[in-house]
This record gives sequence, C-alpha cells and structure tokens, in this order.
Amino acid sequence: MAAGGVHLFLMSSMQEFDLVVIGSGPGGQKAAIAAAKLGKSVAVIERGLMLGGVCVNTGTIPSKTLREAVVYLTGMSQRELYGASYRVKEKITPADLLARTRHVIGREIDVVRSQLMRNRVELYVGHAHFIDAHTLKVEDPNRAESISVSGRNIVIATGTKPLRPSGVEFDDSRVLDSDGILDLKTIPTSMVVVGAGVIGIEYASMFAALGTKVTVVEKRPTMLDFCDPEIVEALRFHLRDLAVTFRFGEEVTAVDVGASGTVTTLASGKQIPAETVMYSAGRQGQTEDLDLEAAGLEADARGRIFVDDDYQTKVDHIYAVGDVIGFPALAATSMDQGRLAAYHAFGEPCKGMTALQPIGIYSIPEVSYVGASEVDLTKDSIPYEVGVSRYRELARGQIAGDSYGMLKLLVSTEDLTLLGVHIFGSNATEMVHIGQAVMGCGGTVEYLVDAVFNYPTFSEAYKVAALDVMNKLRALAQFRA
Repeated sequence: MAAGGVHLFLMSSMQEFDLVVIGSGPGGQKAAIAAAKLGKSVAVIERGLMLGGVCVNTGTIPSKTLREAVVYLTGMSQRELYGASYRVKEKITPADLLARTRHVIGREIDVVRSQLMRNRVELYVGHAHFIDAHTLKVEDPNRAESISVSGRNIVIATGTKPLRPSGVEFDDSRVLDSDGILDLKTIPTSMVVVGAGVIGIEYASMFAALGTKVTVVEKRPTMLDFCDPEIVEALRFHLRDLAVTFRFGEEVTAVDVGASGTVTTLASGKQIPAETVMYSAGRQGQTEDLDLEAAGLEADARGRIFVDDDYQTKVDHIYAVGDVIGFPALAATSMDQGRLAAYHAFGEPCKGMTALQPIGIYSIPEVSYVGASEVDLTKDSIPYEVGVSRYRELARGQIAGDSYGMLKLLVSTEDLTLLGVHIFGSNATEMVHIGQAVMGCGGTVEYLVDAVFNYPTFSEAYKVAALDVMNKLRALAQFRA
C-alpha cells in the first residue's frame, strides 16, 4: 500500500470495508469523508486519471475556470469603461485559456487526494463492476490482475458523460461534445451550439465573448425555461448583443463535415455553415460498465439509477448520489446527497436535504436564483409584489462597468416574506446566497430594508430592491385607505 492509503498494486486477499464508494466526484468524496468522520472504514474506487470526478476534470471546474479566463483575457467586464475594442490580450489562443484551467484542475485534484488521505480513506485505481450485491471487482489496464473489495454499504457516485445522439459522427475536431470543447486546438471563427440548456448557453456565451460567431439551435420554443422569463430575456438580449444568433423551435437533421468546416441542416430546411459544431444534448449516466444486474439493480435509458428520499436504491445497502440519479444534477447538491446517504447508511441522525436550493448559471453574464419565479407564484395564485434594483443605479455597478445587471425580489403581499430572488449580472452566483439565507430563516423584506450593507457593493442591490417593494406596497395601502 502506498503512503496515504493509495492502493496501486495487487492485493492478494479480499479487502472488506464498512463503505465502498464508486466515484470520487463531489457526491462520492463527501460520502466517503462523512463515513470516515463517523469512524467507519471506507474505500473509494476511481478511474485512472479522474480523481475528483467529472466535476474536477471535465465539467464544473474546468468550464468555470475557462469562463474566468475568457472574462479576464477578453476584458469583457472593462469594455463599458475602456471601449468595445478593449482586450487584455489581443490574440487569445486555447493555450492561454487552458493554462489556467490545467493549473486549477491540478490544485483541485491535490485537495481531493489530501482530504481522502487525511481521513484515512483507501483509494483504489481502476474500473469497478459488481460481482454481487456486496462485492466489486476493480480492474486497471496497468495491472496484471484485478482486485476485489467488499462493502457492507455501497455508494454509487459515477456521475455522467455528455449524451451523444445516434447518427452524429463526433470527431473531437469539427463535431464535439462539452468534453471535447476543452481540447480545441484553435478558437473557431464560427460555431453551432446544439441545445440551449445550461451547458450550451454557458459555452455559447464564452465563445461569443472570444469573438466566435455563435448560432444556438434549440428545438424548444425558448431557453432555460426553468428560470424567470424576465431574467432569461435579459440574458438573451445580452447574448444577441455579442452577435449570438438563436434558432428556437428548430431541430438538427444532419451535420456534414468537410475540409473547411461543417454544415448543419435543420428540419425546416435551413443550413448553417460553421467551423465547429458543439452538441449539448443532455447527459448520460456512467453505469453501463458497472454490471448493475449482478447487484440486483438496473438503470433507465439515460443510465440513471432510481433512489428514494434517502438516496437508497431498491437494494437496501446500496445508495446512489449525484448526477447519476438525475435532477438537479449539480455539484452543490451532489455533495449534500453524498453526506446524507452516508449518514443514513450508518444510522446517523440528520435533517435531510433542504428544499431551498440555489441555481447558478455561469454564462457571461451570470444568472442565479433561489425560490419561486413569477410564473410559479401566478400559477399557484400566491399574491406577491416585485422589487427591482438595476446595477446601473449602484455605485459598484458603475465602478465594475456593469450597467446591465439586475436583482429582482418577489415578496408576499400577505406577510412580507421573501418568496424568490432572481439575479442577472456580475457576482450573481455569489449574491444569491444573501437572499437564500433570509428565506431560509423565514425573514421578511423588512430585514433587507433595515440592514446596512457595505458601500459600494453589489449586495446593496438587495436594499434598493427591498425599498422598491415597500414603496409599491405603501402606494397600494394608501389607495385602499
């Protein structure tokens, strides 16, 4: 056994643990550490170069780091002050972008490895598949023979990979998925993004900021339909300003690749020439190689595993967490799912997952929200009032060069509680947690009216929006009087 409990060679006998976790992404890592903190023996099985899972290696961390590099190198946040042609670096290459990405990935892998070592979690390198409901075989191409490990409890946290539609020939050069986009050798002059979900819109905004002519094709009539419509419209307007073209209600029927690029054909007959096509067609659970049947389990057509509210599968001692169980498929929620699954497995009391979950979309600019939308409240006949603060009214917005951002509060007209917070613009994914904290404590908009915020900050938008709500309610009260 290598220092720190990392197994890299053949073990002659079966190794038995209280918990075996398949996958070291956010869900698997937190499940392993939670169990270790309870004094249990824990093993994590992970593929060769994927410590930290999809989150660290191909998903959340690299894409958000790439975004940060794009925002910095293109000078996007400074163009309001220094002009539309302002750039930190005139000719940006993939090497410029990926240098930062590789650095952050390396550091994050070190953090994951250190946390597992500190908590005496054994790490097995290789591909896992079930032999029976308690036993897993771990195979590594670099080893002559496989290893078998047994767990009293097992957590499946294998995550997902990009879904590749049948009939589309991916070549990792002209036709790519969201994993392949990280390996581009040049920044394309034009790109078709198929799918206007979170990942599609995030990458569309990044490449548009880099100067790529982007066309987004989406078969649904709109994008991000789970978000507040006003916020989505603001994002769409901003992306159009970056020369993004949207083709809603359109379906791709063919992608032809030639020497100079691609031509994407739509069901309506339209054809779109572009240097590169990126598919963002959803995600597929990584369960096909687990031999789930041997453990008495099965996955659906998307490779997802069904679990109950405690993340328990139909086999009592086997749990599943993270993207492999489907919605909401976020790194943040996966972490809590892993922790809660471990607690349940060992009878540790816990409150369960909170219903109040923030959503963050790392487009350029950011979008984030928590709680209900206007659509939700209207559908449920819940009376509310809206308070809005626009970044251009904030000193911090002027300093940062953000004149387009906005924060919207939805407030109950019956008891003044905060029902929803929706933000578009700089620091949206950070700012949303103030509203989340107020909502989680059952606070009212009056707290935000009375609170003193540092000046100048984006957080001051909460006070401006809260005062806006109270002024509207005061006018309504005067009318009734």
